[in-house]
Amino acid sequence: MKTDCTPTLFEFEPIEKRRVEAAFDGGVMTSNAGDLLLWRLDQGMDLSKRVAACFSDRRDPARIEHALQSMIAQRVHGIALGMEDLIDHHQFRHDPVVQVLTGKTEAKRSDCAVGAGQHTLNRLENAPLEGVDRHHKITVDETRIEKLFLDLFLDAKGKTPKEFVIIDFDATDFPLHGRQEDRFFHGYYDTHCYLPLYAFCGGHLLAAKLRPSNIDGSAGTLEEIIRIVAHLRSRWPRVKILIRGDSGFARDAIMTWCEENKVDFLFGMARNERLQKILAPELAEAKRQSAESGKAARVFKDFRYRTLTSWTTSRRVVGKAEQTLLGSNPRFVVTSLAPEAHEAKPLYENLYCARGDMENRIKEQQLGLFADRMSAHAMRANQIRLWLASFAYVLIHQFRRVGLRWGRLANAQVETIQSKIFKVAAWVRISVRRIRFGMASSHPWQQEFALADALIRQRYPSPG
Repeated sequence: MKTDCTPTLFEFEPIEKRRVEAAFDGGVMTSNAGDLLLWRLDQGMDLSKRVAACFSDRRDPARIEHALQSMIAQRVHGIALGMEDLIDHHQFRHDPVVQVLTGKTEAKRSDCAVGAGQHTLNRLENAPLEGVDRHHKITVDETRIEKLFLDLFLDAKGKTPKEFVIIDFDATDFPLHGRQEDRFFHGYYDTHCYLPLYAFCGGHLLAAKLRPSNIDGSAGTLEEIIRIVAHLRSRWPRVKILIRGDSGFARDAIMTWCEENKVDFLFGMARNERLQKILAPELAEAKRQSAESGKAARVFKDFRYRTLTSWTTSRRVVGKAEQTLLGSNPRFVVTSLAPEAHEAKPLYENLYCARGDMENRIKEQQLGLFADRMSAHAMRANQIRLWLASFAYVLIHQFRRVGLRWGRLANAQVETIQSKIFKVAAWVRISVRRIRFGMASSHPWQQEFALADALIRQRYPSPG
């Protein structure tokens, strides 16, 4: 007896005496045709190729169906298209877009798809560090991965910047819902989580380091600063660098190193009784101004300050005495910047508060690219997942900088770019001479698509 009840033809209410029908018989199609633009950019940046060079592949070449570079391209582009987990590649490996990413229209073996499946990609994400396990055919070089993020940033920026290169550091939480390795409870976030450390320069991602949560929020930051500053100065010897972060990074060791190595810093400071006592006259003045105007008022104070035990020297501190309609709101920052060049009010309002934009970049990673998808048991595998999501972000951010800079989507978030540019329906015709993607004629963002293609071609000319 036949048990398959799935209809092959779907009928709906007629329109103007015409029957409305639907069926899954449209032939070879894709909903990801916009990824062709990302692939053009990927080739221009050599992104997938450069990421693959950070891995070692000791598999037998005669038996390889899915090349390492193809696997990385498939995974990174899958994340960029909104596929959060490896199981999504069970279907995505058959997508015609994957044929473009892998550079082949047919698999070598009849029992394989053109793209890699979830189990093959899982071996990629569980690659151990180089030299740790000789039984694994694919291994990863952590140092080369970290260096690549900086090289991609330097390539994107080009010439030595005339102004400060501002490097923002921040920590966030990646909630854990299983029994992952190095899983700990964090009191502030009230959950079991990892505590990754991010470094950004504007929208450029410089570092994404996974850490357990049973540590101080600034742990490992100084080592990252030393590594990043050394790499930037190797290309830009005279570059001016400013390290910026919230109060969790105002540690004496970090500030002392910056002072000794001619690197400026600007960090938030946690309030205490001594600081609030110093700012008391300004708080009283802000309260008076607010009472007279009926609006919030701010008064700033510039002074030297040293902690009782934790700092080895006194430093410049700027206090913001703010009175809102809900009460007083004093805030403090510590900096190495000279008051002659950076007055208190613009230092706080324009320079320090701008660091909040970094949180938007982290949200793009988490909400649009699933960087917090920590579903592997091993922390090493979750770190590789974070790196792959980070490379997807680097690719999309460069797409936004190059391809969308003159259009309506110049400042669009990752999710908006995914839905309006990358998710384009198309039928696909494969012949001896070409693979043709026939995209929807009614697509509302055709002009942005065409402009992005032209700008990417201009920025990364084809070798031919």
